Amino acid sequence: MPSTPIAVDQVDVPTSRLRTHVLTAGPAGAPALVLVHGNVSSARFFAPTMSVLAGRYRCLAPDLRGFGLSEVAPVDARRGVRDFADDLHALLTESALATKREWRGTGRGVGGGGQRRVSLLGWSLGGGVVLQYAIDHPDMVASIVLESPMSPYGFGGTRDLAGAPCWPDFAGSGGGTASPEMVRRIAAGDRGSDDPASPRNVMTNLYGKPPFQLPAGLEDELVEAMLQMTIGDGNYPGDAVASPNWPGTAPGDQGVNNAISPRFCDLSGFAAIAGRPDVLWVRGDSDQIVSDASAVDLGYLGQIGAVPGWPGADVYPPQPMVGQMRAVLDRYRDAGGRYEERVLAGCGHSPHLEQPDEFNELVGGFLAS
Repeated sequence: MPSTPIAVDQVDVPTSRLRTHVLTAGPAGAPALVLVHGNVSSARFFAPTMSVLAGRYRCLAPDLRGFGLSEVAPVDARRGVRDFADDLHALLTESALATKREWRGTGRGVGGGGQRRVSLLGWSLGGGVVLQYAIDHPDMVASIVLESPMSPYGFGGTRDLAGAPCWPDFAGSGGGTASPEMVRRIAAGDRGSDDPASPRNVMTNLYGKPPFQLPAGLEDELVEAMLQMTIGDGNYPGDAVASPNWPGTAPGDQGVNNAISPRFCDLSGFAAIAGRPDVLWVRGDSDQIVSDASAVDLGYLGQIGAVPGWPGADVYPPQPMVGQMRAVLDRYRDAGGRYEERVLAGCGHSPHLEQPDEFNELVGGFLAS
């Protein structure tokens, strides 16, 4: 890896689906690594990682629709995360960022339409997006890094390793589960730290294991990236409908949080894809977001008394998010694929920011192998 970080550039790329803002780093002829960010963030969260990995790879990190500086376009939640995956496919197949002409000599084979196979790194929501991309385009994927990925059965409202819903209407997932105060403060452009629901406090107390401290300038930039996210029914968090089932809200048909509701999101089909790219799964042992005891899962919050009226573990247990991912990856391995799980001690939801040296070494070694 380079001793001096490589510069990260930015470009707007028009496709048939939307205009995508993309961070780029590294030589055009190097093997390609596409980094996909999580919810309530943007590609800017990956810039420090890209500046290091670009010593060996052509790094591309798009802002998803409605996030960062990409075009604002609504998310059709009825398609799960396919709006995001289809946007990524258009970016990689239609633009000069992802052609044989730019990536000649990668040695990784060619996918459909003259596209070189790419390695994908997905963080949190981005983990779900890259799994969907691999399901839909397995011949175009060289390898996959899952960083603190969301469950293959979405977020909230499921009870077991097979993703069975707690209620038929998937109550407890979707747009109505977001913190209203955090949504309000994002919409108001709150850059302060006077309330636990401010974007700054959410990032520093939830994205990493507290105390999660970043250099002051980087922290400010990442708060700005959170504030660039589009708020509304079609984007974040999405619409919601009232439910007679605890906790009283069920997913609507629009927006990000509904797209990752198990009502619409089921990525378990990854276990049976062709091609079988190798998978590296990296997570922290103190992740408060994607966990079998998640601090933002209503099943867990009900269990600890933070949300009243919880109907009990027989009806609505905490979602076993980590167990669900491991069950799907175990089936992938049983079908002939390979995966490795690496758990970082003392680390939360953002290994690439909390333990960057170890994370970059893991990812670089995996891709090189």
